[in-house]
Amino acid sequence: MSSRGTGETVKRTRLSPEERRLQLITLGAKMLGDRAIEDISITEIAEAAGISRGLLFHYFPTKQDFQLAIVRHANAELLERIAPDRTLGVLEMLRDSIERYIEYVGENRNSYVSLLRGPASVSAEVLPLVDQTRNVIIDIILTEVPVDIPDIDRPRLILAMRGWIAFVEETTLTWLRHEIITREQLVDLLVESLLALALSLNPALAAALRG
Repeated sequence: MSSRGTGETVKRTRLSPEERRLQLITLGAKMLGDRAIEDISITEIAEAAGISRGLLFHYFPTKQDFQLAIVRHANAELLERIAPDRTLGVLEMLRDSIERYIEYVGENRNSYVSLLRGPASVSAEVLPLVDQTRNVIIDIILTEVPVDIPDIDRPRLILAMRGWIAFVEETTLTWLRHEIITREQLVDLLVESLLALALSLNPALAAALRG
């Protein structure tokens, strides 16, 4: 059966409940690359999977439950894409992860804009999932930087890092709309902004980031 939403032909197959659930989430995540989360079509997803629309709700009680499963999947994909390459030095690792971040959001710009600025961005259910991803990114950076941060300084550092994440998101959203600089220049800007922030907070942290 052919899917209007994904452009693929999906053969009817008997899958286990977990396999079917993953198939539906994966189809939804693929559709999320082309449209906002609130515009995901249950009918098109069911058609692509070769099942009835009603059967989809056997795996996900409501459309909102399905949407949240898709968001979790997309967040996991993003975190997997930007996972640090520990064969690199700290600064090269940071730049590499940011490059892959920009690459990922460029491939999924509609869903990225939707989750950060669309109706879903103020959803009481979606917002904590996106916020959790931001916290994981901060944890990744602080884990990879070889410097001890005193507990007394940590709240200030976390607050500043949250501000940097907001800067990355807003700068990337603007760049996606206009692309007034090259991708390489965008990566430079994001890396340099983190180094400047680190220097203002803790010179040892900035030195560790520079490797």
